[in-house]
Amino acid sequence: MRTEPRVLVIAGSDSSGGAGIARDVAVLTGLGVHASIAITAVTAQTHERVAAVGPMTPALVSAQMEAALEAGPVGAIKIGMLATRGTVEAVAAVLRKHDRIPVVLDPVLVSSSGGRLLERDAVAALKLDLLPLCRLVTPNWPELAALTDQEPARNEKEALAQGDLLLASGCGALLVKGGHAPDGEKSVDILLGRGHVPVRFEAPRLDVSMRGTGCALASSIAGGVARGLPLEDSIVFGKQNVYHILDAASRTHHQQGDLTHKRAPQA
Repeated sequence: MRTEPRVLVIAGSDSSGGAGIARDVAVLTGLGVHASIAITAVTAQTHERVAAVGPMTPALVSAQMEAALEAGPVGAIKIGMLATRGTVEAVAAVLRKHDRIPVVLDPVLVSSSGGRLLERDAVAALKLDLLPLCRLVTPNWPELAALTDQEPARNEKEALAQGDLLLASGCGALLVKGGHAPDGEKSVDILLGRGHVPVRFEAPRLDVSMRGTGCALASSIAGGVARGLPLEDSIVFGKQNVYHILDAASRTHHQQGDLTHKRAPQA
């Protein structure tokens, strides 16, 4: 019997449902990909703030990962929020035992509202222990600056220079996300790999803001990898899926605005 592709998602929960595990599972389910999960932390947050963070113990995170990997074949692993240094090290230890499974890491450092989701002393462990185990890392410009101890990039040239610095940490490839770049008609993400010419992936920039787009992109890419697509094709697949999600959100927003406008005179 043919089984659906499976992705193990390692991330935190978001009580608002806007990001984290909730977003990952929704995106993968929409792609027909089964999501196994290992929860790293429970957060209490709204779309505006992070009220509380309760990390899981590293041993519990490891146990969840091992159980998920034992339950069925996993085609890819997607990592999001890790919260603590101990969890970073525990996740890396499990990944070393399953090093044939490609890993996509979304380096979640802070929430969209500004709440810190990775302890400061965990960043060094992320670079030293985890990045070398990853097939792809997907930082945005602020995350790239934080991971390279640089000032935020002011232009694409500076972002790519920081990307080259981060590649030296040993990850297989880096997708520098351009969502925080200065406004333009297109959102441009750039794939960097040692010894390879950078590859650009463009999509129209939509006039809509939605939390969890980083989660959605990394999960979509992992879903493509789990389906057996090459990395570049998986990135195209992921970009297209996130574009469709944002486009649908934009249409819903505008439709709701139209309805509100039409109903107002009747009030």
